[in-house]
Amino acid sequence: MKTLVAYFSATGTTEAVAGDLAEVTGATLYEIKPEVRYTAADLDWRDKSSRSSVEMQDSGSRPAIIKDLADADSYDRIFIGFPVWWDTAPTLINTFIEAYGFKGKTVILFATSGGSTLDKANADFKKQYPEINWKAGKALNSESKEQIKTWAEGLE
Repeated sequence: MKTLVAYFSATGTTEAVAGDLAEVTGATLYEIKPEVRYTAADLDWRDKSSRSSVEMQDSGSRPAIIKDLADADSYDRIFIGFPVWWDTAPTLINTFIEAYGFKGKTVILFATSGGSTLDKANADFKKQYPEINWKAGKALNSESKEQIKTWAEGLE
């Protein structure tokens, strides 16, 4: 089974977890890159006019990404990681899913968060993209590589 670990990381936290997940699963690591990188001001959730606040208040928002994943169709299992924003995934993740489709593929979410779960994101994506074979994802905040490996192996 060919596995991809795709991630969006605004501050580097999710990137580190994605690297560990790719290492323990033998997966290809891929960064989901916005066309315009997020600045600290963009990420200020207390500012209702910040870029992230505006995007998250509009469920139809699809921030542009750099579409450079050449062999997306060759993967059987895709892990998609992100920081939790407003109790779900950043709308940039919708852009990624819609850009590549993943119809019939097994997709598992993972995230980093200061305290939120993935319950809402898991439900949101399962409802929005029913043609994807979703497996319940998990917040991976302070798990060791061994704990990440045990979780990933339990999904098979």
